[in-house]
Amino acid sequence: MAKLAFLGLGVMGYPMAGHLQAKGHDVTVYNRTASKAEAWVEKHGGAMATTPREAAAGADFVMACVGNDDDLRAVCLGDDGAFEGMKKGAVFVDHTTVSARVTAELNAAAEKAGLGFVDAPISGGQAGAEKGVLSVMCGGCEDQYNKAEPIIAAYARICRRIGESGAGQMTKMCNQIAIAGLVQGLSEALHFAEKSGLDGRAVVEVISQGAAGSWQMENRYETMLEGEFEHGFAVDWMRKDLGICLDTADENGASLPVTALVDQFYKDVQKMGGGRWDTSSLFARLRKLG
Repeated sequence: MAKLAFLGLGVMGYPMAGHLQAKGHDVTVYNRTASKAEAWVEKHGGAMATTPREAAAGADFVMACVGNDDDLRAVCLGDDGAFEGMKKGAVFVDHTTVSARVTAELNAAAEKAGLGFVDAPISGGQAGAEKGVLSVMCGGCEDQYNKAEPIIAAYARICRRIGESGAGQMTKMCNQIAIAGLVQGLSEALHFAEKSGLDGRAVVEVISQGAAGSWQMENRYETMLEGEFEHGFAVDWMRKDLGICLDTADENGASLPVTALVDQFYKDVQKMGGGRWDTSSLFARLRKLG
């Protein structure tokens, strides 16, 4: 078993850190809001720290799952950052969805400090984190990945190295691009069914067994038809992710017309007050349009 630090106890990080502790690892947690770390320790055991540096001291692996580029920089760099506390040869595993730019920056800083760095964004949502069945897409040095993979397995259904540093983040962008189109397509199908006087549940029961079937259809159609969106991956976070995708497409020349359009639809949902709604709330937008 390993000595670990986990930085960031949001809806994903909280259960992920819990799986690590349940597997017998020695876990120290850090969260910007200390009350969450206190609650985690009360539930799972382990220990809490007041700074990322303190949490990372002596750890073999430091895992992070925070909000965005700036949050990640804040927990990694500076006098109180994790990199200052990590021992030589330790590996930092970043589960945050961030830009490839900040990944390159932090990978270089880690190398300079004699540390390993694996970008390992995740997919599967809060339910996947709680059940320990996330999909983890990784980039980084093969040796560092091989060290980290058995640790990541505590909460992963699949974990795969896609390539060198940054490849994990690029793969997560592919994931979000695909989801954006799928959710819009499902929303339009359900909207069309309603406008046609069809029973949406009956429609999904049939079409989900054919080529139209998807995770989104299986797991979200019921709540969409019920108008329930207070769960799952928030629109605000999806827009952050799609912004990263679109910025990167400007750099690499990829054409993402559907992604750009759906991003604007999510902007409409935010204007409806749905910034914290689940991404399936694209359906609510269509219902509002009539």
